[in-house]
Amino acid sequence: MSSPTPEQPRVAIVTGGSRGIGADICRRLANDGFAVIINYASSAERAESLAEEIEAQGGQAIAQQADVASSTDVARLFDVAMEQFGRVDVLINNAGVLTTMPLAEVSDELYRQHFDTNTQGTFNTLREAASRLEDGGRIINVSSSALALNLPGYAIYNATKAAVESFTRVFAKELRGRRITVNAVAPGPVDTELFRSGKTAEQIESFAMMAPLERLGEPRDIAGIIAFLVCPESEWINGQILRANGGIA
Repeated sequence: MSSPTPEQPRVAIVTGGSRGIGADICRRLANDGFAVIINYASSAERAESLAEEIEAQGGQAIAQQADVASSTDVARLFDVAMEQFGRVDVLINNAGVLTTMPLAEVSDELYRQHFDTNTQGTFNTLREAASRLEDGGRIINVSSSALALNLPGYAIYNATKAAVESFTRVFAKELRGRRITVNAVAPGPVDTELFRSGKTAEQIESFAMMAPLERLGEPRDIAGIIAFLVCPESEWINGQILRANGGIA
């Protein structure tokens, strides 16, 4: 294992990093001194703009396209990180899709899309990280507090995230001896484009009032929690699911 230096900072890959929660995670980690690989599937303009924003503020960031559902793309994502920065210390599995509808109405295509991105994508990056991550590294998977609510319309999405939480608990034990921690953060309703898509103003207000704090989460709320989980002081938290939801469940 090599140690990072001022010239070679710790390096974080953030999947789905071009917008929403992922973008705020990238900003926060860059502000904390990480070099950030902003992964995106199709939002090239947003990812490049975010990288430029981070660079303009004195940070280090590059945008890199990869479909996390493709093991070949994921291997290339890690290759680019190694070529550019010489190491990978942190993996944030944030890429995800969400479409809500009754289970009986879900098409085969929609089912595959959710499991390909949310579950296969996480599997692909974890498998790659097993041989690529520096000892003492950090892995954070993004799950969802929707699992605890059992809301109608969320069956397929919840199933994908239940698998991710199982990966988290088991993989933490499989990396024994390398001082790599594996945890998951499970946000409640967070005010992003993905969350607002397809919802009425009344539905959004109803979600906001579910938490005792009487507001939606903000991307920066989740970014702050992840920033703690990747720091050295968080080492004793391992194999855990942190439900970051303002108290809704």
